[in-house]
Amino acid sequence: MTDPRPATLRLADPSAPAHERLYRILRQQIMHGELAPGHSLTLRGLAEAHEMSMTPAREAVRRLAAEGALTISSSGRVSTPELSPERIEELAAIRAMLEPEMASRALPRAHFALIDRLAAINGKNQEAVLNHDAVAYVRTNLEFHRTLYLRAQTPAMLAICETVWLQLGPTMRALYDKLRRRDVPHHHRLILAALKAGDEPGLRLAVRTDVTQGLRHLAS
Repeated sequence: MTDPRPATLRLADPSAPAHERLYRILRQQIMHGELAPGHSLTLRGLAEAHEMSMTPAREAVRRLAAEGALTISSSGRVSTPELSPERIEELAAIRAMLEPEMASRALPRAHFALIDRLAAINGKNQEAVLNHDAVAYVRTNLEFHRTLYLRAQTPAMLAICETVWLQLGPTMRALYDKLRRRDVPHHHRLILAALKAGDEPGLRLAVRTDVTQGLRHLAS
């Protein structure tokens, strides 16, 4: 089951093995767009920065590569992926299938406290826009969606979805920089309105449009 604890608590677990700690740190950095597409990493650099040997660094990198979050060339060069338009379109299609379904399943459990929580996250998203903080924007955008989908109680679907988010992290950062947003995504407000009204078709449409519109703009 997906760990419901905040990422900061999960990352701070001192009892986790070194490779697990590094994996969680890199995973969060990649998912939140802290690393740009094509950003190069070295095992030696990772090991030195996190005060560990090369072995756990290698294990963390291999694990992330298996999830599509990093690429390893034939020469051993490690980098974040630079996704082709076709790959972006494919990942957008996966989001379009999974996320409206999770939102629909969350709807019967969307109590007022959850809606208030989502509105508060949107407030943080607005702050990120005003501060021109791309990483905070990506992070709070994903937090908005994840908070809603946790109510669906579909851990397998959410795990697949998070793997897609992970692969898209650097690209989402590039998308933010390209669109230069000045306001909270309009479709988040439509999602909140649909949740309040108990409007399942409207919720599905708002979620599907929200998670695909920008990505398909980038792929075009």
